[in-house]
Amino acid sequence: MQPFQFHPLVAQWFEEKFGSPTEPQARGWPAIQSGGHTLIGAPTGSGKTLAAFLASLDGLFREGLAGTLANETRVVYVSPLKALSNDIHKNLEEPLSGIRAALRAGEGRDIEVRAEVRTGDTPAAKRQAIAKRPPHILVTTPESFYLLLTSQSGRKMLAAVQTLIVDEIHAVVGNRRGSHLALSMERLQALVNGPLQRIGLSATQKPIEEVARFLVGTRGLDQGGNPRCAVIDTGHSRKMDVAIELPGSPLEAVMSNEVWAEVYGRLADLIEAHRTTLVFVNTRRLAERATRHLCERLGVDKVTSHHGSLSAKLRLDAENRLKRGELKALVATASLELGIDIGSVDLVCQLGSTRSIAALLQRVGRAEHKRGGLPKGRLFPLSRDELVECLAALRCARNGELDCLRMPEKPLDLLAQQIVACAACEDWQEQKLFDLVRSAYPYRNLTRQEFDDVLRMLAEGFSTKRGRRGALIHHDAVNQRVRGRRGARLVALTSGGAIPDNADYRVVLEPSETFLGTVN
Repeated sequence: MQPFQFHPLVAQWFEEKFGSPTEPQARGWPAIQSGGHTLIGAPTGSGKTLAAFLASLDGLFREGLAGTLANETRVVYVSPLKALSNDIHKNLEEPLSGIRAALRAGEGRDIEVRAEVRTGDTPAAKRQAIAKRPPHILVTTPESFYLLLTSQSGRKMLAAVQTLIVDEIHAVVGNRRGSHLALSMERLQALVNGPLQRIGLSATQKPIEEVARFLVGTRGLDQGGNPRCAVIDTGHSRKMDVAIELPGSPLEAVMSNEVWAEVYGRLADLIEAHRTTLVFVNTRRLAERATRHLCERLGVDKVTSHHGSLSAKLRLDAENRLKRGELKALVATASLELGIDIGSVDLVCQLGSTRSIAALLQRVGRAEHKRGGLPKGRLFPLSRDELVECLAALRCARNGELDCLRMPEKPLDLLAQQIVACAACEDWQEQKLFDLVRSAYPYRNLTRQEFDDVLRMLAEGFSTKRGRRGALIHHDAVNQRVRGRRGARLVALTSGGAIPDNADYRVVLEPSETFLGTVN
């Protein structure tokens, strides 16, 4: 493999900022610069994100210097969490401004490379601004990516994309969100004018070859079913200081109030002994309850919560307060689990079992999330059963073992969603649409009969007392053409994604009308 070649000023900026590259960066950059698909598997805090971005940034700045950089989106970065998307945008600003300053000083040229975030939290005015003046790098989530592929303005913006980066890919491969994303990736491939380079980043994955197949799709496999993709696997395990914390009273099948008081007391002591602590819980309800008890012990301004029911403004405020060192503890659900650089966290505490080895590694990895850091974590089992689970997860982590990924096989409801979205955007020839679906790895075994059944259902709708309802596409069986009915695009845009709908009620603070979040 050829050594990586950056513009001298980009290389100079990196050396001044970071010194030498980490192993994932040194091995990943040549593969990415060769233009081939690349999957980088490495522990948390090893610089994977910069490994993916710097090669793209180098190319964009070189184009800017040559005067050929157009106002169009070249790189799409998909991450599973809104908080992760915002964080990546912040971490992109530093390299962008640093390299820009280096080029101004060295070349006397000011090259503007722009990055924007487009998620469910992005205000409507900002979305319109992004559509009018596309950024060179677009950071988004799988659901917003699907919406962009389905809207006219989004499709226009994505047509010039050359690189697709999927971060924390292991978080979606084993669930239905992954199946939905796999179809979106193939829709992007069908939309763009030229080749699309795919880069996957993950901290925890097994088997890694299966993740590579998911990344490249069936068209990226050779005759033997092996992925045509450079796999940079530098392992998933880091040295960690992890231990189990037990209350003085024996654990029962259900936690009593006395035991809870002991847990909160011990938790408060640990938080006091460290500068910043991240407390993970498994439910939003427990996040609020634990926050209230810790506030009583440590002070109202020292602890706050972070979960998906809070408004975007409150979540962002909590992240920023933690980064500024204003909080002693932040109580979070999985909303802060993945690769987020949330400032200098000294300790991670987990209330209850993480339910998986990968989640344990990810969550504890938030502590000392930097090169050479030693993550420190404490597990608090909440019942006898959870004690067994915590012990098993801890033993597996110490032995370097990982959960085995189980990919959902061809979920047909998500297929129906994406067919309606495709047909709403343009007319499709039946066979071409079938080939597009089959090129998504989770749908590699989809039969023509299953595909035709889904088409028939979408074309005919369903029977009610008032006749047939819910037909979303026109299916011309004679000419084998598929196109969307009136209103199909609206249905696709308002009903997309694999995250189940919740009957949520808005919580507003009177009389100022401040939106606090939602209650299920």
